[in-house]
Amino acid sequence: MSTFVLAGGCFWCLDAVYQRTRGVSSVISGYTGGWDPAPQYRTVCGGNTGHAEAVAVTFDPAVVPDDVILDMFFTTHDPTTLNRQGYDVGTQYRSAMFPLDAAQEALFRESAGKFAQLYPDPLVTSFEEPADFFVAEGIHQDYYNRFPSEGYCRVIIDPKLAKARKYYATWLDEPAAERS
Repeated sequence: MSTFVLAGGCFWCLDAVYQRTRGVSSVISGYTGGWDPAPQYRTVCGGNTGHAEAVAVTFDPAVVPDDVILDMFFTTHDPTTLNRQGYDVGTQYRSAMFPLDAAQEALFRESAGKFAQLYPDPLVTSFEEPADFFVAEGIHQDYYNRFPSEGYCRVIIDPKLAKARKYYATWLDEPAAERS
């Protein structure tokens, strides 16, 4: 099993995509990359802790290759907007990758290089030192699956899931209700 720690805006979005990905055994929403020793949603959202909203994605590379997980990351958020994803603004919504070792860093940089050629604007995705990962409050875990009718889910997450379906359908294993 492998684990990638990735930040691409609101953690609910990446969580929703990776929850539907074959070979992913767990997606944990949390906070990383900051200096506050006890970050909480309200303080992180205030932009005063240095943390990014991130997910720790654990997956089986024999089922879903590393590059597919990273391709999904770069496809389902905008890695060209600094500290912003749509209406979500602040350093907590930055595009960032937190490699856990030198091999992951090389893999992450290679993936970013591939996607840098596909976007018209420069990528602003940062490569940050591994940091403590703080699990977000329970309400933030598996958010989309529990609240699919919420406004944020409909307006922000649904289009990201549609994009994932368009490009990565062979890697997705969605509930039957979502396939119809």
